[in-house]
Amino acid sequence: MRSCNWTCILALGAAVILGACATEPAHVIPATPAERLAGIRPVTQAMLQEPAAGDWMQLGRSYDGQNFSTLTTINRTNVKKLAPAWRAPLAPGLSMPSLLVHDGVMFLHTAPDTVLALDAVTGQEMWRNTYKPEGGSSMKMGLGLGGSHVFAPTSDLHVIAIDARTGVTAWDHKIAVSAPATNRSFFNLRSAPLVVGDKVIQGVTASAGPGGGFIVALDIATGKEVWRFHTLARPDAPGGNTWNDLPLEKRTGGSVWHQGTFDPELNLLYFGAAPTYDTAGLLKPSTAPGVTNDALYTNATIALDPDTGQLKWHYQHVPNDQWDLDWAFERTLATVRFEGSDRKVVMNVGKMGVLDALDAATGAYLFSIDAGTQNMITAIDPKTGRKTIDPQRYPDPTRPTVYCPSPSGARAWPPTSFSPATGMLYLPLTEWCAKMGNDGSSLLSAPGAKISEADHPDAVADGKMGLLQAMDVSGGKRAWRRDLDAPISTSALATAGGVVFIGDLDPALKAFDDRDGALLWTAPLDANPNSVLATYSVGPTQYVAVVTGMANYHIGAMAPRYQRFRASQGLPPIAPPKGEPSVQVFTLSK
Repeated sequence: MRSCNWTCILALGAAVILGACATEPAHVIPATPAERLAGIRPVTQAMLQEPAAGDWMQLGRSYDGQNFSTLTTINRTNVKKLAPAWRAPLAPGLSMPSLLVHDGVMFLHTAPDTVLALDAVTGQEMWRNTYKPEGGSSMKMGLGLGGSHVFAPTSDLHVIAIDARTGVTAWDHKIAVSAPATNRSFFNLRSAPLVVGDKVIQGVTASAGPGGGFIVALDIATGKEVWRFHTLARPDAPGGNTWNDLPLEKRTGGSVWHQGTFDPELNLLYFGAAPTYDTAGLLKPSTAPGVTNDALYTNATIALDPDTGQLKWHYQHVPNDQWDLDWAFERTLATVRFEGSDRKVVMNVGKMGVLDALDAATGAYLFSIDAGTQNMITAIDPKTGRKTIDPQRYPDPTRPTVYCPSPSGARAWPPTSFSPATGMLYLPLTEWCAKMGNDGSSLLSAPGAKISEADHPDAVADGKMGLLQAMDVSGGKRAWRRDLDAPISTSALATAGGVVFIGDLDPALKAFDDRDGALLWTAPLDANPNSVLATYSVGPTQYVAVVTGMANYHIGAMAPRYQRFRASQGLPPIAPPKGEPSVQVFTLSK
């Protein structure tokens, strides 16, 4: 949003002048694709902080991670007129896709380690940058924009800078792993880079890497590493006594899956760290004085100084996670009403479908909202947010237990969306559970922690696995909900036009009224949607974009599970989608 709270749009023939405020220079969007690419403006800190209404500048659109669009051309009255605008084919492969749009040019990171620049009006390819990693291509979530470059993570632990106009690689930085780790194959770059000032900030996932995950800041001009923050506390550092006396080489996890967010006023970065899969050493607490098994900074919100990487504060949402129920996703910044006054908060929703809101400046706990799909937490302390976990849900080889949600999460990497217009956060959920016992897959190392499938009782009751849940954040409570036959497989996307978009495994792209969840529009798709949704404009025309048909962990677990659920309920199977991977874009029909 702009500080003067208004946007003027003046059409001049084929070009459009956008002026947000009298103090900002108007920008003429060229009429032809070649001119748009040649004239694309360098991305400034101000643009990232307050993006133009028609741009989608980063994973959550803006630094606050709200995943909310201020565009209103498409609204709850006319959304039923949406129709296909263009489609661009993609090579099949592993990807957790997200789209960026700036000055009428769309940037997309796709398989295999390929970055594309497309005309956002027609889908025409403008350039292609293909990186050849050592080894195979891995899943990655997106790109970063800053200055005149596009920043991309690679499958072999590099970050590259690509000229936004030409597609030529400007620099290539190989991220080193830290002792005690020596094997680079334990580590991956999943999240999109976050550009803040003169730094490109990249999270690293760790899997079974000794010493765990980390976050690096690279110099935007050269790619040289500036600072590094380890997401697992070192034995001789604050929080180091929370690892049950395990040596550093036995501490794993703390993966950074998701792009961070940034508050320019507070000068703070916010990231989340995942739990560990090596849970056996944390299951029973140590008897050593002053030692706990909380395992910092797993499942924590981490606030960092972007200039130095220094930890300013942290808040752990659930310690000692024995179920792979991450709190690793987007940290959403917003100003909400709390106890009679406006508070700047940082919110996030973990896999359990529970929202925690913290004071953005200090990390002090404020409140939680439970979506009602989990059976893990029996109580939440109203002052500290400390959660009481049902003791029956801990792994025990003598006592199998069903826990909800499954380790794939009631929600997973596709982001939520927060609308300042309604004060609601829109949460895409899947109702499914897991059985923990001596049979199944061995994702976690604790005894009795093998995992197999179990149905969610609510899904069994109504035959529906999907759920779009609205949360009244200022009210601290659930608002409306919309049960859906199929699981939601994309982000939620709310707009100032009063619409919330999602994609599900019908497969379809759908639009709902942001006030009450009424279904407004459905567009059948020929392949499963599995991306972050984006909406943008070029000139007076607003578009909605989705990527379909790509493979990733989330869709790989969800799609076959949904078919098995339908069979168990006596429902007919969904015909396997036959469409090829593509970007599909919609706009209002004329």
